[in-house]
Amino acid sequence: MFRSFITQASRCIASSSRAELHTSAISRAKFQRPKKTVSKIQAKLDRKQGKDAARLYAVLGSEYNREDKWPGCDLQKTILTQDALHAADPEAQVLTFPEGSVKIPPHLNYGIGGDEGKKLLFEVLPTLTAENGATMFDENTVKETEEAMGAELQKANMFAKLVDLRNANARGLAYENRRRIIVTFSTSEQPHDTGRPEVQAALLTMQIRNLWSHLLEFRKDIHNRRALRRLVHQRGKVLRYLKRLDRDRYEAVLSRLGLDEGSVEGELVI
Repeated sequence: MFRSFITQASRCIASSSRAELHTSAISRAKFQRPKKTVSKIQAKLDRKQGKDAARLYAVLGSEYNREDKWPGCDLQKTILTQDALHAADPEAQVLTFPEGSVKIPPHLNYGIGGDEGKKLLFEVLPTLTAENGATMFDENTVKETEEAMGAELQKANMFAKLVDLRNANARGLAYENRRRIIVTFSTSEQPHDTGRPEVQAALLTMQIRNLWSHLLEFRKDIHNRRALRRLVHQRGKVLRYLKRLDRDRYEAVLSRLGLDEGSVEGELVI
């Protein structure tokens, strides 16, 4: 009888302890904060926003909702666009002759640049053409030379309008931008060093930004989307090679291109 009493008492104590544990767990659960539930649509939007931010970081070189380093960098100042060319009417260079004048636009197409090229085309060539064939000097030679010089100056003005960069197509503008980039990112000892890593990275960055602008307008262009991915990885390889070659040149060219270090290293998600 004593044993049965002890057994019943132990069972009562065990049941009461389990009840206390059970009630204490429920009481603690009442004070816990409820978990924040996110709908499937919102989770999908968050994932899409994260992918877009990673894609923008790899392509444009600046993090999402961060300060953009592109405005004001050397590459942005070097590249010419149609909007920038037509936004303002720059003052043309005027060459004055006794028979007239020639207006030279500030930016020329077909790789014509530098003071020597302008002087040769618009100052030396008209004079030599007007004096061509004048072997003897007589009373009619001066008059004929003046008339020929006036005609040549008229041709020079027409030629200047023809080679104006504002009249160039997309290929002409891209050619001029490539020429300007090669000169800007080369050294003074080798002004046309196309194999320099800084020049290669700048040219690739220009192509990447042009393709990105194109894809924003034509989002279903899958072929150019693949080309954009290939160019981004190629730029990363060039810059990582430059980092192994010279760390100071690598850090300097990143700021000149408007890029962050994280946008060219590690896994590039595009």
